[in-house]
Amino acid sequence: MSNQEIVFGRQPVSEMLRAGRREVRAILMANNVRQTAASVVQLVKLAERKELPIRQVSGFDLDRLCHSGHHQGVAAEVSEYPYVETDDLLVFPEGRRMPPLLLLVDHVQDPQNLGSILRSSDAAGVDGVVIPVHRAVDVTAAVVRASAGAAEHVRVARVTSLHQAMLRMKEAGIWMVGLEGTSEAVPYTAANLEGPVALVVGGEDEGLSKLVRETCDEVIRLPMRGRVGSLNAAVAAAIAMYEVRRRQEAARHSA
Repeated sequence: MSNQEIVFGRQPVSEMLRAGRREVRAILMANNVRQTAASVVQLVKLAERKELPIRQVSGFDLDRLCHSGHHQGVAAEVSEYPYVETDDLLVFPEGRRMPPLLLLVDHVQDPQNLGSILRSSDAAGVDGVVIPVHRAVDVTAAVVRASAGAAEHVRVARVTSLHQAMLRMKEAGIWMVGLEGTSEAVPYTAANLEGPVALVVGGEDEGLSKLVRETCDEVIRLPMRGRVGSLNAAVAAAIAMYEVRRRQEAARHSA
């Protein structure tokens, strides 16, 4: 298997098996794992259904492979993360009830943040996520772990130019909505969020880059009524995704 990776943690490994998008070489299980634990029993059943080998290893070896003590005694040797192309995200099934919702992540570098964003994307039914190649975290094992395995179900495209991806989406009729906490941004309650939307979320420190912001059709802000001036990028993205879905659903019922 070329470009092998390690996915670790009971739920991430289970979700990876359920998603079925990666080639799996073996399931690794620490020899001190309690075999009767519900999460372990479920994982073993998934592996056996797919006829995958389960290898017993020492906890020390698992720590070394995962570079972490957060593996919960379980890991898997798998092929690299299955990125898709941007155009794949613009193909939608016929007869779908909801307008498309995409998410573009502008240079998020913290694996915990990207993992949280992907988990929220899966929960909100986002059609796909786009991340840049440069100055941003990839979908690593740590990101999969932080997403509780949700990253295995989300379609993620990795692009050299977020700006070019945005232009391609605009050509396809997607309304580009940037998310930023500046006073110039439109309150989210006044924004156009009912049709096909791509939310663009900025990085932890710099927010939206200049060219990305200028390419947006609209830039919105969430209300900040407390003393802190901004939200974590992952939290802001989750709120905005659910607001878009709420508005799209309301528009569908009123049509």
